[in-house]
Amino acid sequence: MLEEMIIPKLDIHQIDRWRSAWNAAKPFRFVVIDNFLEERFAEALLREYPPADPAWTSITYTHQKKKFTLTRDFPPNISDFFVMSASQEFLDLISQITGIGGLLADSELLGGGCHQIVNGGFLDVHIDFNVHSVTRNHRRLNAILYLNKDWEEEYAGFLELWDMQRKVRIANIAPLFNRLVIFETNEISYHGHPVPLNIPDGMSRKSLAVYYYTSDRKAEQVAPEHNTVYIQTTGVTGYVKTAISSLVAAKERIVHNGMRQLASQLKTKVIRRMNGLPPQNG
Repeated sequence: MLEEMIIPKLDIHQIDRWRSAWNAAKPFRFVVIDNFLEERFAEALLREYPPADPAWTSITYTHQKKKFTLTRDFPPNISDFFVMSASQEFLDLISQITGIGGLLADSELLGGGCHQIVNGGFLDVHIDFNVHSVTRNHRRLNAILYLNKDWEEEYAGFLELWDMQRKVRIANIAPLFNRLVIFETNEISYHGHPVPLNIPDGMSRKSLAVYYYTSDRKAEQVAPEHNTVYIQTTGVTGYVKTAISSLVAAKERIVHNGMRQLASQLKTKVIRRMNGLPPQNG
């Protein structure tokens, strides 16, 4: 089996430890798993990881800058990783850890795939869209594998998990090589890496992201459909950062779509916000 070549042989005690860590996490559940893949396979992923080029998608938003995404035409080992992550055996393993049954992979990798952040890039703290815009399935889990060696604290780019009811950061996770982070996606699972990267020339923050869904979820967990919802957590410097990013984003939209379409998009956003509605999905 492909999984046997990629994941070290697991015993029930390891799975029990991961499940215990998952269930102990509050206010939303998550687990950090180090050395997740066979070392040789993880090294192969890093060797194959392609540099950001025009084949990657990169769009600036108010709360996101210098993030490159690739969802197709992967090198062989990276392709194998995404095949493995969608296999029933892997879904069963994730269900054992999280207790969430009936998990479904996303063949489109909507929002997932290879994520590469370059110097100065950031992603503000947010909750994710909650309904897949095509399949209409409910988003339940994020699984992110990091592929960064020798990552220093001063580089920033740590994955932050936040309890926004208490307005405190509950985890600050370094994006270390062969580290898998799984966390549930719901209306309180705020996460991001809001501090702009400060990395040496030639480096980037590399990860592989997959998201899992179910065809339904408990009625008390269902919220009105929405797109990504951002929260500012970095004070005055955060507002300055997003103001600059907004200007860059507007310039990009004008170049690609024209002023009329930009004005229409802004009008829609303002009306939804005035009516107390979350961002529109899709």
